Amino acid sequence: MARVDIVMPQMGESIAEGTLSKWLKKVGDTVKRDEPIFEISTDKVDAEIPAPSGGTLAEILVTEGQTVPVSTVVARLETEIGAVVAAPSSAPPKAEPAQANASATPSKAPALAKAMTSSASSASSAVKHPAPLRGNGNSLEDRLRTKSSPLVRKIAAEHGVEITGMQGSGIAGRVTKRDILQYLESGAATPPRPSMHAPGLGVRGPNVEPWPGDTVETMSKIRQLTSDHMVIARRHAAHVTSFFEIDLTRVSRLRQKMRASFEAQTGQKLTYLPFIIRAVVDALNQHAALNAAHTENQVIYRKQYNIGIAVALDWGLIVPVIKRADDLSLSGLTKSLNDLAERARTKRLKPEEVQGATFTITNPGVFGSLAGTPIIPAGTSAILGLGAIEKRPKVMAGPDGEDVIAVRTCAYFSLSFDHRIVDGADADKFLASVKRGLETYPDSQP
Repeated sequence: MARVDIVMPQMGESIAEGTLSKWLKKVGDTVKRDEPIFEISTDKVDAEIPAPSGGTLAEILVTEGQTVPVSTVVARLETEIGAVVAAPSSAPPKAEPAQANASATPSKAPALAKAMTSSASSASSAVKHPAPLRGNGNSLEDRLRTKSSPLVRKIAAEHGVEITGMQGSGIAGRVTKRDILQYLESGAATPPRPSMHAPGLGVRGPNVEPWPGDTVETMSKIRQLTSDHMVIARRHAAHVTSFFEIDLTRVSRLRQKMRASFEAQTGQKLTYLPFIIRAVVDALNQHAALNAAHTENQVIYRKQYNIGIAVALDWGLIVPVIKRADDLSLSGLTKSLNDLAERARTKRLKPEEVQGATFTITNPGVFGSLAGTPIIPAGTSAILGLGAIEKRPKVMAGPDGEDVIAVRTCAYFSLSFDHRIVDGADADKFLASVKRGLETYPDSQP
């Protein structure tokens, strides 16, 4: 018999840790090769991790809810075939039980116990104390260093630590959670005084207590991450929202006309969304600021058209990305949409499939919402919200030029945009282009 180590995988180049959210097997269970064995949550993806080989689950080293660095051994399999797959020599030591956190000194960091996860105490000894950084902040290394996880940024903000002034142990000096926790334990940081003039920077929310009869539940990892992302994104961009009503009658008729043959040829159901994505990509091609990102005093105009599609799951929200959407036909977009949505619901998305969006579409209209003001994802300049598609009476010009009331299929489209990059006129011109593209959608477009 041989033992095979199962390690916390690195789900993307910039991800330094993951949370083991659920074990799908227990000690003593027989496991097949590539069979899902546990679930993880990171700041990018929620996924099931397959077993590296077949055998019996002999030992579980990391419990549900623990956050550990990548390459940490989380469990071991007993197998008759194969040798032990050792964790990389550079891997941090395995996570200790949650009780290890009790050794933190409360007087040095009053809120540290809340911020630390069960792996922090054992991991901190393997990391050198962060040293101040000298640089102008504009180099690639500097930019990589500040690309820390939402959790690290949250802890740093609560304790008044400037991440750009630290040298971390991650890739290109990236500050990891272990770095920030060790820095706080050292007593080098002094928590800032709360200030009503600096919302979100060292200011905590109100101390809300449960009342008798209330139900209290700990937030899931994906809900915590969504919360962090939304606060950061809202704080980062100058949000403005415009609304257009768009007549989708032509698309509705075209969809009905194509539906039977389309489904017979592709095996896919034809919805409104692929038509909308095509119109959006065409409009982005005309209005570059909507496919851009802001950094320091620069604007990056993306040449790829990667469309993020928000997918509501029973346990949270995830945004898989259709890469190079401008290269896909209507059927190609449909296949990509259905495939990504299905794998999001079954936790089979790859890390790269939830990264790199240049523009995002969210569709609350499927739940009956008429309109909304969605939050712009960080690293982009706009997000399009789709309201409910429904029939409405509209005043139109009849054949003889007289006004008539007609029944039309319409929806409200809302565009939240970053006013640092996009002016209101440009946003409205973009929406006008989307409106024109959908209301004059060509019959022959594939």
